[in-house]
Amino acid sequence: MEKYTYRPVRFYITVFALTWGWWIAALVFKDTPVMFTFMAIGLFMPAVTAIVTVLTSGNRMLKEDLKRKIVGFYRIKPLSIVKAVLLFLACVAVSICISLPFGGSVEQFSFTKDFSFSIAGTSALLTMVLASVIEEVGWRGYGEDAVGSYHTWFAESIIFGCIWACWHLPLFLIPGTYHYTLKEMGAVYVINFLLSAIPVDFLQTWVYVKNNRSMLATAIFHLFLNIMQEKINISPETKCIETLVMFAAAAVVVIMNRKLFFSREHIGALLEVQYRNDENEKK
Repeated sequence: MEKYTYRPVRFYITVFALTWGWWIAALVFKDTPVMFTFMAIGLFMPAVTAIVTVLTSGNRMLKEDLKRKIVGFYRIKPLSIVKAVLLFLACVAVSICISLPFGGSVEQFSFTKDFSFSIAGTSALLTMVLASVIEEVGWRGYGEDAVGSYHTWFAESIIFGCIWACWHLPLFLIPGTYHYTLKEMGAVYVINFLLSAIPVDFLQTWVYVKNNRSMLATAIFHLFLNIMQEKINISPETKCIETLVMFAAAAVVVIMNRKLFFSREHIGALLEVQYRNDENEKK
């Protein structure tokens, strides 16, 4: 099959232009019924861009790869997802314990009664489900591979983590969003959110590659992270501690999965390596 060359610069310029365009429109029409519509359209842009990019590529291998990632549920390794979930919960527990001598409350081990935000009257849970599933179609459908095809998964996690953090920037200006709440609390919480995207993406990459680049696996983990970050009664100050703990956890994951993160086998041949692995599994 014909070799495919990923085009990450074109992809991310398109995604940022389309997403930010709709989110800026949402800001212009804030406090109106159409605000959530514009925000939702912006949220769909990575997925739409990824699907259009793949379908118009003219490359059969790339199209088959996207189909495999969407419908290949049987390739998921549930244990690896459970490990990632337990690691995240351990990070939260450790962060809360560290906060206690500094005035943190033991009530942080409880669950909140409600979510901290809503957008134009739309359920926060629905927003997070949409964000988790739709984002993964875009990021894992093309975006992460577009970076990973030129770098080790270690370097990719850093690069994509920075891109993913920056993609959220307009949300800090839109009233009702979780990000706007952070901005209202102070710049340190905005910076903490942006920095936290890097260790989180190391965990996402770990889940993604461990599960044969499964989109469903990362969507499950992404949704769990979003819900737990909202439902666990952790204070904003402890979330700053949590980011440091997450960096430490990501370092442990990298050390324990050095072959995965530092392998160069897939560079320049991501689809070919995946195709070969799929064929070996069938034998």
